[in-house]
Amino acid sequence: MTTTMGRPSPLNSRERPTFAPRSEPRDRLQPGQPVIEARDFRFSYGPKLTLKGIDLAIPEQAVTAIIGPSGCGKSTFLRSINRLNELIPGTRFEGDIVLEGRSIYAPGTDVVGLRQRIGMVFQRPNPFPKSIYDNVAYGPVMNALVPKRDIPDLVEQCLRQAALWDEVKDRLDEPGTRLSGGQQQRLCIARALGNRPQVLLMDEPCSALDPLATQRVEELIVQLKAMYTIVIVTHNMQQAARVSDFTGFFDAGELVEFGPTGLVFTSPVQERTEAYITGRFG
Repeated sequence: MTTTMGRPSPLNSRERPTFAPRSEPRDRLQPGQPVIEARDFRFSYGPKLTLKGIDLAIPEQAVTAIIGPSGCGKSTFLRSINRLNELIPGTRFEGDIVLEGRSIYAPGTDVVGLRQRIGMVFQRPNPFPKSIYDNVAYGPVMNALVPKRDIPDLVEQCLRQAALWDEVKDRLDEPGTRLSGGQQQRLCIARALGNRPQVLLMDEPCSALDPLATQRVEELIVQLKAMYTIVIVTHNMQQAARVSDFTGFFDAGELVEFGPTGLVFTSPVQERTEAYITGRFG
């Protein structure tokens, strides 16, 4: 499949998902089963080919880390999973990415619904200029994910899942921007959880945080994998080793190696992977 932004090529009608937001929890796959699969996926910014035929299956209810040098295509791949790259004019892709066997690029796909199913946490905390409560409630209210009477309970649930409730429960009306950097990032995670996602993408979520805040977010990631599939891009190989179950090493737009984190870090198959992990890469 080849397309320019906003004009995907036709697929068989039976492959056309809507990815509409869900108000009720779905039946989960068994942990370890693929929930997202990239199939010979290529991506270009104008004439520049950034991703070169990525084939990757991301397991359900696990943390998958994407590592590699700057400019290797890590963040481009992450943003392709929920079609955020389409916001950039002149982008093109070939191949496909599927969610539970259904193409995310199929005609008729509800992109808003897709981005609710696949949430995103960015490198720098970006809370809305609203109260802590309204930051978390915004998505569920706008998308009518639960009855209005249930919004307070959902806000509390998400803040608890983000390990933030005890720190903010007495000041929910305060602006989210008044929180510390680490708290703001956990608030953004709680905001993403408010949309009841299936998958949570994290693009360098700790790069702007101090060591203590980084530790809190890492602990949170490990806890959240019991309920969500998490994909994290990180330059910090120690962080990947601490939090992830699987690791993919990208270089020059290619997926060089993918496997269980312990094996990738201790017994890599590819020489390029070993060189990167041992600091001899260049």
